[in-house]
Amino acid sequence: MKSVHLVIPDLFLPKDFAAEVCAGLSLPVLEKMLGRGHSEILDPDLLEDMLCKLFDIPPRGDAPIAAVSAAFDGLAAGCWLRADPVHLRLQRDQMLLLAHSEISADEAGQMCASLNEHFAGQGMEFFAPHPQRWYVRLDSLPDIRTRPISQVIGGDVRRALPTGADAAHWHRVFNEIQMLLFAHPSNESRDERGELTINSVWLWGTGHSDSVSPQKNYGNASSDEVLVEMLAAAADVPFSAWAGHWREAENDGGQLLVWTGLRSALQSGDLAAWRSALQDFESGYARPLWQALRDGKIAQVQLDILSRDGIRHVMLTRGNTWAFWHRSKRLAEYSLV
Repeated sequence: MKSVHLVIPDLFLPKDFAAEVCAGLSLPVLEKMLGRGHSEILDPDLLEDMLCKLFDIPPRGDAPIAAVSAAFDGLAAGCWLRADPVHLRLQRDQMLLLAHSEISADEAGQMCASLNEHFAGQGMEFFAPHPQRWYVRLDSLPDIRTRPISQVIGGDVRRALPTGADAAHWHRVFNEIQMLLFAHPSNESRDERGELTINSVWLWGTGHSDSVSPQKNYGNASSDEVLVEMLAAAADVPFSAWAGHWREAENDGGQLLVWTGLRSALQSGDLAAWRSALQDFESGYARPLWQALRDGKIAQVQLDILSRDGIRHVMLTRGNTWAFWHRSKRLAEYSLV
């Protein structure tokens, strides 16, 4: 019988403002899902690492996102690093990273051409098959551990730079890229138009194509996160974009649902959007999933809530939907320390 695996980052808020932000939210079904199933707390994990594990890509330092992503974007096999375009902003004693959403293909191509000219003969070549996804192809994999860009947006890059035996070299590369892009003609034009400049790249997701082979562990997948689409494509898993409401799978291979709408709202500092997105999730996903489970249309729902304190892992079967004697806590009561 069909099963559903639902992954949600950033559902639980810090304790100092959780009660205020959650006040007035009506989430009876989601709170039942959290309260009635068999629940345990697992060690914390990054979303990127967890997704790789779900597709049976073993952890070997970095989650090898760059190799999966490069193949999705039509690049050849090889050693890859993501080099996503970003804007760095000095604020007091921090260097904050802001991701870009508006970059033209021409700008991306011109900047990568300049990077290739600067680093010629150093065993690296830059590509921009997608304006927001840039890459570096390397002669060999560096001995570094990187942080996914999703974990650094809005934060201090100085605390998230690569670590490992080759880290010092890549710190120098990072600084050289900043100096080169700072004076790039495309950035002068962006500055004149009042747009954020692209004054750096974020290096992350080291991986070699030959060592990455995602497995078909689900019958289908749906998400608002492009990485899920990339992994699904590599594993030949049918994929659909995140919709306003849950769609029952047509096969019995298990359905993977990964929703990052709450994360994007938090990263932009929009708590009103966080509330609105969660209320939409209650009506569009929690309620129909709960009803399908109660009606026996699906056998179980696995719910994994990712936070910095750990993963709340909840397993729900049809019997749990009738366990009215299990008290449901309000969402704010799951707040982070």
